[in-house]
Amino acid sequence: MRHIFQQGSDVTAPVLVLFHGTGGTEQDLLPLAQAISPTSSVLSVRGNVLENGMPRFFRRLAEGIFDEEDLIFRTKEVYDFLDAAAIEHGFDRSNVVAIGYSNGANIAGSLLFHYPNALRAAILHHPMVPRRGIQLPDLTDTPIFIGAGKNDPICSPEESEELERLLSAAGSDVHVHWENSGHQLTRSEVFAAAEWLQGISL
Repeated sequence: MRHIFQQGSDVTAPVLVLFHGTGGTEQDLLPLAQAISPTSSVLSVRGNVLENGMPRFFRRLAEGIFDEEDLIFRTKEVYDFLDAAAIEHGFDRSNVVAIGYSNGANIAGSLLFHYPNALRAAILHHPMVPRRGIQLPDLTDTPIFIGAGKNDPICSPEESEELERLLSAAGSDVHVHWENSGHQLTRSEVFAAAEWLQGISL
């Protein structure tokens, strides 16, 4: 997978893995990583799927309707890539924190839904429920931040609350940060994510 790796100044800090939104690239969320954990190493990934020329991490059938078969395939693709990237770039695979926005938050969420110990923690900006009706792995040791908009036309507040319930039921300590905005990523939401990450014990 196309990606950027930037070595951080603190090898003990969590490695941030960045997943962009629809139409983004591996460049998009680099400022986010700097704002959230400036001493961390960063692995920023570009999705392998194109939708009308726009990079994504998995296909969808329509707005808000995921191609579940492709989602499962692409989730494994990302999981395997993280394993390989840890070897290639020499970072601790067990100390990875995902930061995803929109479609990128959905692929990060799908990693949590499908693989035990896929991530040390996750920051999900405006995610949806990746799949329903499946048994989630034990997420007891995987804290999760969800950034949600009360007026989000793509990811409704009800969807955010459902995702919180599913992740909490799997044992995760989930923190939901609400903004009075839509689907856009706000500065105050990024600051809240940074404060949350600094406040949890990893």
